[in-house]
Amino acid sequence: MRILIQRVKSADVVVKREGIAGIEKGLLLFVGIGKDDEIKDVEYLCKKVSNLRIFEDERGRMNLNIQQVNGQILSVSQFTLYANTKKGNRPGFEQSADPEMARDYWERFNNLLRENGLEVKEGIFGAHMEVSLINDGPVTIRLDSSSSGVSE
Repeated sequence: MRILIQRVKSADVVVKREGIAGIEKGLLLFVGIGKDDEIKDVEYLCKKVSNLRIFEDERGRMNLNIQQVNGQILSVSQFTLYANTKKGNRPGFEQSADPEMARDYWERFNNLLRENGLEVKEGIFGAHMEVSLINDGPVTIRLDSSSSGVSE
């Protein structure tokens, strides 16, 4: 499971010219599910996102997590995080989970974040979306559950 995190001042999702979801201060998460992911990957990254200290404290140091700043989360499913670009010029997505599994794991991930007390808004799974954001920093962090050893 891979997540690209962007710390934002605001972010929103539009589908077919209709505003779907938006947040103020918080995290924009692009969430990719791999074909070999398991529920423990979902749980691990939920805990990681919930506790990651990437918001600044009163001294300007990254020392606060999303809950400590009363931030919101905008979660967007993003299968292209598993793009394989090693051969040729067209990316392959054979490492991405099939849509049914990806939707299930993405929804579980979002619900686990909510169970942790976070306010989570969502894009629309599988839709062509326009995602707008105002970066804060910028701070962009990539998480990958396979590099944590959780899947071994």
